[in-house]
Formats: sequence, structure tokens, C-alpha cells
Amino acid sequence: MSLQISAVPSPSPAQETSQVDERRSGNFHPSIWGDYFLKYASDSNSMSSQGIAEEQIERLKGEVRKMLTGAMDKPSQKLNLIDQIQRLGLAYHFEIEIDEQLQQIHRSYFESHHGDNDDDLHMTALLFRLLRQQGYNVPCEIFNKFKDDEGNFSKLLVVDVQGVLSLFEACHLRFHGDDILNDALAFTKAVLESIDKGKVSRNLDKQVSHALNQPIHKGLPRVEARHYIQLYQEEPSHNEVLLSLAKLDFNLLQKQHQKELSKLTRWGKDLDVEKKFPFARYRLVEAYFWMSGIYFEPAYEATREILTKVNVILTIMDDLYDGYGTLEELELFTEAIERWDVGANDRLPEYMQVFYKTVLDFYDEIGYELIKKGQLYRIFYAKEGMKNTVRAYLAEAKWFHQNYIPTMEEYMPVASVTIGCAMVMATSLLGMGDIVTKNEFDWLLFSDPKMVKTSNVVSRLMNDIAGHKSEQERGDAASSVECFMKQYRVTEEEAKEVLRKQVDDAWMDINEELCRPTVERTLLLVRILNFSRTFHVIYNDEKDHYSHAGTRFKELVTSLLVNPLPV
Repeated sequence: MSLQISAVPSPSPAQETSQVDERRSGNFHPSIWGDYFLKYASDSNSMSSQGIAEEQIERLKGEVRKMLTGAMDKPSQKLNLIDQIQRLGLAYHFEIEIDEQLQQIHRSYFESHHGDNDDDLHMTALLFRLLRQQGYNVPCEIFNKFKDDEGNFSKLLVVDVQGVLSLFEACHLRFHGDDILNDALAFTKAVLESIDKGKVSRNLDKQVSHALNQPIHKGLPRVEARHYIQLYQEEPSHNEVLLSLAKLDFNLLQKQHQKELSKLTRWGKDLDVEKKFPFARYRLVEAYFWMSGIYFEPAYEATREILTKVNVILTIMDDLYDGYGTLEELELFTEAIERWDVGANDRLPEYMQVFYKTVLDFYDEIGYELIKKGQLYRIFYAKEGMKNTVRAYLAEAKWFHQNYIPTMEEYMPVASVTIGCAMVMATSLLGMGDIVTKNEFDWLLFSDPKMVKTSNVVSRLMNDIAGHKSEQERGDAASSVECFMKQYRVTEEEAKEVLRKQVDDAWMDINEELCRPTVERTLLLVRILNFSRTFHVIYNDEKDHYSHAGTRFKELVTSLLVNPLPV
């Protein structure tokens, strides 16, 4: 649905200010990576070593597949195996087998009532989490048996740290109305934050500390795999086949990602953002990490390339509209994007002409590839997504230049577009094969799907809370924090507390949307889930690590894209 700029309310005359004469700049630091990833372009030993690794991986995958499909004494053993496979980052190799096994376990437990270890908190919570992750609407009442006569979770559970941790992880799959899980979250968080470290193993203590900061459900699969592989290795009872496969698979996929990033680094050098657009953040490596968080699997190389390039372009555009461009220039640029015609370049200032040509050339390049595949219709949707985005950017720019702080009801529809979920998802489909049809594009851009709306809430509010301080120091336009403070006359911390609650509510919406989706929508819904997860991981400590990429973001990139696992 197109965003209508005319719907943005006009400020009163008293709120109008003169156009900003001096150009604003965020004074962003340059890329911390530079040409670092160019060195991964070629490796004389890569072909032979890759071939050996691939043979080992195939052999180990066969062994794991036998474990998954073979008979086991108890369903609990199969649940533990599936959990380990998922947390080690291997689930994408065994999607069919895992789905079949969980279907059998669901049927056995809820239809035939043949559960084992019914009084085991860990196994009950694991059953609940794995089945809800798979889209089964498992009732949260299965946890009632762990409550006392007064309706509270039994104090006897406090000594079962592994069980409490598993229940804590399960709580993040809760729906609206799951009051039992709301109570369980408060209970488990209090228990885990106060455990006596001297009474639990070092490994379990590490798992608890990590989970409190990063629950499994809201984490990025590859980031969590890197963390869990190291913990799993320290477990005396670990399965050597699983561990070996996880390490080999992680390193092989990392090598592929490094080569892709090397190719993109060359593209970035030609684009020359820091010279041509010095007002903008150049975050190509961070953009690649971000987009690979949505599509990490080997088969999605083309999708990662397209998404990384469009993310770099959107970052330039964001900084252009956020402060550098004058309102008159931004209106001209928006009109040029609406026209999508090289002839519109003549009316733009010189620096915008360069950027406008960059945008058009990028989409022409994609269009050429789509023509060869008989999929040219897809480029229409990509362009519509970009047009929607610049309309929203212009709306925000008008608010800034007119010194207008919108209400939350005015702000969120616009800011939900600029955060980019629908646009990124639609663009991601350009590189997909025949599994994607016109219906998916129409659903994303024109049906206003709830999954996109709720992901936008998570992403936008986490971004705003994290960037609030630095944006105010730069004098940027009002974010949801300022809008809420002004509208409801509350303090900054009071506003943030309400917005955090809205993020939690949106996660429950996401969980409900993931419950038994149609087969056709499953692919997209999982990717939208991953989009939300990227914001949770990057902005979890309420700091803008994308703009200031030298600390937390550098650690994430290093762990996933630089340092291999020792085998």
C-alpha cells in the first residue's frame, strides 16, 4: 500500500521554522573493516580442503540422519537430539526429518497421551518450546502440574536449575493470554538471576548467564550456534559426531560467507561511499552480517548479495534524508524516485545525481538478470518498495524541517516503513528461485500482513530506544521516544518502559503468526522472524551498534565472519 505524504499533518505557523541553511552531518566514523575481506577472494588450498570438508560433512550428515530417524527408547531422547541439532546450527540440513519427528512426538503426546517423564520440568519445557517453534499450538496448561496449591510455581523447582532454564526459554514462545507463561517468566527470571553459582556446573552457569541476555527464540541461529558449539564441547556427555559436524559445517559456511564478502567489498570500493557521500555511514560489512542473519544458508548467496547492496544504498539514503539534504532537495529526489527515469536527474544537485544514478543502475543490473530468468515482473515490486520507503523518509524529513513532533498514531505508520521490513523482504525475493510467485510479493507489499506490522514494531522501537541518545545529540528528528514523551507528558525512562512493553507484546503477535502457517507462507514468515531477531541481537543492550560499529558489532562480525572454529 503506497504511503500518502499528503496525510502527514501540517504544523501550526508557530511550529514552522526556516529551512536549515547549513548541512548537517552525523560525523560517523569510517568503516572499521576497509579492504580487510578482499584477502578472502582466492585461496590456493581452498578447493582441495573444501572438497575434503564437504565429503566429511556428507558422511557425518548421514550418521546424524540415522540418529534422527532411528528408533529410541523414549521421546525425550529424540527431543534432546533435535534440540542439540538446532542449537548447533545444523537444523537446516535436516528440516524434513525434524518436521516428521516432531509431528510424531506431537501426535504421541497430545493425541495418544504417551508422554514420558511427565513430571520432568526440563523435558516438559523442551517439548513445549520445540513444538511451538514448529508451529504447533501447544497449550501452556501443561505447566500447571508444576504449581503448588496456591497456584504459584512450586518453590521445590528452585533446585532444578536446568528445568527452570528450559522453562525460561519456553516462555519466549508465549501468546497473548498465556498468563501461566507470564507468571513463569517472572518466576524463572528471578530464580536464574539469584542462583548460587557454587551449586551449579560452570557450563550450566554460562548457559544461564547467556540466556538471561539472549533467549534462544530471539537469537540469530548462526550467532547462537557459534556460542553453543563451544559450550557443547565442554559437556562430558557430548556426541562427537554432532560436534564434529557442527564445527566443519560452521567453518565451511564461514568460508563461503568470506568469499561473498570479498566480492561485495570490491563492489563497495567502486561505489566509493566515503568519498562520494561523506555524510553517510559506510557499513558494508555490518550490512552483510545483518542480511546474512536473515538468510544464512549456502543456497541464498544471490539473496545476500542483493540485500547487502540495497542495505548500503538505504543507509546512504537514510543519512541523506535524516540531515544532509535540504527539504527542497529531498522533495526533488523523492519526485525523481517516483518517476524512476534517468531524465529526472537533471533537476537534482550534483551530489544527488551521482546517488540517483547509483540507485537506478543497481535496479537495472538486477532487472537484467531477472529478464534472463523470465522473472522481470519482480522488479516492479522492488521499485515499489523503494518508492514507499522514500515517501516515508520524506515525511520524516518534513517533520524535522518543520520542527514538528508527531503523535504516536502519526509516527508509527511512517516510521514502520522506514525501518524497512516489507521493503527488505520484497527485495530478498528477487534472488529466489521458482518457489516464489507473484502472490508472495502482493502479500508483502499490498495486503498489510500482521507479521510485517508486528516485526516493524519490534524493529522500529528497539532501533529508536537504542539510537535515542546519539540521535538527540546530533539533533535528528524525533523518534518514538520523544513522540511518546510529548504526547503523554512522561519522562524518558517512563516512555522507554512503555515502548519495551510494546516490543514484548509484538513478539507475542509474531509467535501467534508463526502458529501453523500455510506452507506457502512458511518461508517468508521465518525470514521475517529472522529480521526481527537481527534487531534484538544488534540493539539488545539499547545502544546503536550499527552507527558505532567498533565494539559490539565488531565482536559479532569477528566471531561469525573472521575467526574459524578450531577443529
